[in-house]
Amino acid sequence: MGFVIAISALVALALVFGALLGYAAIRFKVHGDPVVDQIDAVLPQTQCGQCGYPGCRPYAEAIAKGDAINKCPPGGEAGIKALADLLGRKVVPLDEEREEKPARVAYIREPECIGCTKCIQACPVDAIVGAPKLMHTVITSECTGCDLCVEPCPVDCIDMLEIPVSQQTWKWPAPDGERLIPVRTITGADPDAA
Repeated sequence: MGFVIAISALVALALVFGALLGYAAIRFKVHGDPVVDQIDAVLPQTQCGQCGYPGCRPYAEAIAKGDAINKCPPGGEAGIKALADLLGRKVVPLDEEREEKPARVAYIREPECIGCTKCIQACPVDAIVGAPKLMHTVITSECTGCDLCVEPCPVDCIDMLEIPVSQQTWKWPAPDGERLIPVRTITGADPDAA
């Protein structure tokens, strides 16, 4: 009989606390700003800090409050144009302090690595793997080339290497969206002429 009373008491407590948590979740719900969410969706999500903010979300919040839209080198001209279209602002060139760099990736000279883990802590996308007092390496497919891992390295064993353009790394340039060019067939006939 005591067993049934104990189980019933626990179930009753669970129901009461569950109801309290459910009420608190509804009553104290934090509503996000839809404009910040839209701006954040346009940003490249590299979390590199090149804009002067610790990540893309804080930069999106700053843009929503009136900060400049031209501080994101990974987003480049296409990102600035997309932000200008979204916010109804004028398209401006990329900030000179944050000039666009060619695509790069971090490379750790492994024989020189002392395994201090400072580069792992600095990497915003977890592209560096390793263990304390053992060598580290970079997962190149995850690396955004943000350069944040270079400065904390005490033995200066990290290089930023440009990614050579190959069939695997080449991408179509982003469309400017100002005009559409008619598609031509192989024979050169204009599809609008038909």
